[in-house]
Amino acid sequence: MVGSVNKVILLGNLGRDPDIRSMQSGSKMASFSIATSKRWKDKNTQEQKEKTSWHNIVVFGDGLVDIVEKYVKKGSKIYVEGELQTRKWQDQEGKDRYTTEVVLQGYNCNLTLLDSRNQSNTNIENQSDNTQDSSISDNNFDSNSNDSSDLDEDIPF
Repeated sequence: MVGSVNKVILLGNLGRDPDIRSMQSGSKMASFSIATSKRWKDKNTQEQKEKTSWHNIVVFGDGLVDIVEKYVKKGSKIYVEGELQTRKWQDQEGKDRYTTEVVLQGYNCNLTLLDSRNQSNTNIENQSDNTQDSSISDNNFDSNSNDSSDLDEDIPF
């Protein structure tokens, strides 16, 4: 039996460019905020209403932070899965303050870029790495006979 689950799923737009910082350990972290909106029609006035909520996101792990740094900008639409954490800190006056954040760290997190411009940038970057592989695969395919049994073997499903 599962004791508890701490998982947050958000789909929204960035309100500002990510802030990338280096920690004392030398690792990098990214922080940004995501806006999610709820829309409904008021039953009494028939007027469209909207409420926007802001969520603080913190990303750890150099690989994921590098992706955030390169491709995520203000206005980007992203999907995140992470863990909700509240941390305590003190302001300049010594008063205790609390901040609740969605933390993306480790294996149980996900960040997906949903903008078409982000996907095209990612594809361009990946395309340069895969150009040689696809040309090698094409040459190997041409050198094989065109039996239907050979074609079935190349299908990955």
